[in-house]
Amino acid sequence: MPDKVLPIADAADGLLKSPEYLFRLYVTGATSRSSRAISNARKIFERDLAGRYDLEIIDIYLEPLKAKEHQIVAAPTLVKLSPSPVRRVIGDLSDDAKVRRVFDIENPSQGVKR
Repeated sequence: MPDKVLPIADAADGLLKSPEYLFRLYVTGATSRSSRAISNARKIFERDLAGRYDLEIIDIYLEPLKAKEHQIVAAPTLVKLSPSPVRRVIGDLSDDAKVRRVFDIENPSQGVKR
């Protein structure tokens, strides 16, 4: 279930730009909870960080060593790797206000951090 959003191309000069936000979502197979977490993460990021994020999805059933290496003890777990500080949210990410607050993401439609 690997899913990677690639860096966006700068329309002005055609160069690839690194995203401002780098996230890693650890899930456990094709469960309903994993599917909700993926869907909720994409919804939040497309609404609030469109074109400014990179999301890597890691299925810990397929890549258990990555979960151990990154000290993941529950899934789904969403980790913000950059900008620092590194932060984590465990669960299906249905509380988007909490996700934005923990990761310090502004909602552009409201211009306010939630």
